[in-house]
Amino acid sequence: MKPQKIILFASAAIIIALFFYFDLQRFLTLAALKANRQTLLDFYAGHKLILVAGFMMIYIAQTALSLPGAAILSLAAGAIFGSILGTVYANIAATIGATLAFLVTRYLLRDVVLNKFGSKLEGMNRELEERGFSYLMFLRLVPLFPFFLINLAAGLTRLPLRTFFFGTMIGIIPGGFVYVNAGASLATIESLSGIASPRVLGSFALLGLFALLPVLYNKLKARKQMH
Repeated sequence: MKPQKIILFASAAIIIALFFYFDLQRFLTLAALKANRQTLLDFYAGHKLILVAGFMMIYIAQTALSLPGAAILSLAAGAIFGSILGTVYANIAATIGATLAFLVTRYLLRDVVLNKFGSKLEGMNRELEERGFSYLMFLRLVPLFPFFLINLAAGLTRLPLRTFFFGTMIGIIPGGFVYVNAGASLATIESLSGIASPRVLGSFALLGLFALLPVLYNKLKARKQMH
């Protein structure tokens, strides 16, 4: 492995180790967000650019390193910035973070990821290579697989970077808005499980099916041509 890759890999490993060693996850809980919301709002009133930049950097790092806390960060976006701006900031940060994870997997961690998740990713890899944008949209809209696992799986395929970037950016808008919008009414939230209700998940599944329509059409067309 090249020295640059070793340094990058070691840096990421150190950051992840420090995250868990200092138990930084305790700040990414619903209780912590509720307790600190007013402090964050007061700081935002006088330092808008600093807080937006800081929030996005944290979100990008969390997503790129596949650390826990994405749901809380999305809620925080709504609680601090409101539904619309919060969705914009969270979407951009999550997309950049996912793209970094995609690139790191493709160029640095291919063997490591294959050894650990290879059997679980086989079917997803095949569909991503064959169906590209449509299947990625389906995966982003329907929460069948963890967000970070899709980033890793896509990095192992020949999926173009541009397809991954825009498929992710568009595909995570509905789910992201649900959490950010919920964060705008933070006081009414009792648990994270209550946000993604069966009705909401059903709506995502329906959107996912629409994303797969071109794939299904092409399969039917291919079958007709064979017969």
